[in-house]
Amino acid sequence: MLEMKITPVSSPLKAAFAISRGSKSTAETVMVELNDGKHIGRGECVPYARYKESRVSVVAQLTGIQKEIENGLSREDLQRRLPAGAARCAVDCAMWDLEAKQSGKPVWQLANLPKPKALPTTMTLSLAAPEEMAAAAKATPAKILKLKLGGPDDLVRVEAVHRARPDAKLILDGNEGVSPADFPSLVRKASELGVILIEQPFPAGDDLALLKRPGRVAICADESVHTRNDLQRLSRKYDAVNIKLDKAGGLTEALAMLEEAKRCGLSTMVGCMVAGSLSMAPALILGQAADVIDLDGPLWLAEDVPHGLKYNNGKVSSPTKALWG
Repeated sequence: MLEMKITPVSSPLKAAFAISRGSKSTAETVMVELNDGKHIGRGECVPYARYKESRVSVVAQLTGIQKEIENGLSREDLQRRLPAGAARCAVDCAMWDLEAKQSGKPVWQLANLPKPKALPTTMTLSLAAPEEMAAAAKATPAKILKLKLGGPDDLVRVEAVHRARPDAKLILDGNEGVSPADFPSLVRKASELGVILIEQPFPAGDDLALLKRPGRVAICADESVHTRNDLQRLSRKYDAVNIKLDKAGGLTEALAMLEEAKRCGLSTMVGCMVAGSLSMAPALILGQAADVIDLDGPLWLAEDVPHGLKYNNGKVSSPTKALWG
């Protein structure tokens, strides 16, 4: 029989993290530990207010099925007992970690993924004044930069970052806040400024304009995609999808999404919410088979968890056994 421990966590950030919907100064997460008496499997999730989640709601979901989990609920049955989202993510990832420790096989082998290696990750530039974003771009060694957008000065921001880092490839993240009227000109100009991808310019469910978008820059779905069931529909409007374990409900569904995305002809990014290395570790294992990863969350924390991921020259190392998997 398992013992399940649920722990809400609040981690201060080094600086405010701003997107088009607002800003935050702490990372609010929920950690799950599964103890079989010999091994402890851990998982963490980020409740996301955009999807009406909070630490309180996630803890309530987890408490509601705690006895089932402690009595041996399987990872496969978990997919049916909890909907896709943060709560399922924490338990699912804890189950993977526990299975790895019990079997003596790392998660990448259990999931038939490539052996982990250090990967280049995007680094996010929080939404700010153009000169502040340019300064932040100069301060990071990453070769791929993600710019948060959300206002009339978006092009000015892109131009400022491009001048500061003409060597870097750029990803623009609208977080559903780009004006449809401004979008065509943004795409045309962006293609001249080193932009390779634009994430979620329009609100989920209000993106029909992408059926006739200018084709100079690839468009990636983020808020529009949660599980594999969304991908066939989205493939008519998007070129790529951002797979986030917190939305998918854990590594199990994220693995299925990666395969389905390939079948639909979609490129894949593995992304994250702002959180520490325990949240990033499963995503980094998945990212070994993706086209690009956006897993810089721990760099925003004032203090990461013990045995955290190592970032060096724009790359992030694979997790150690002491961390996860």
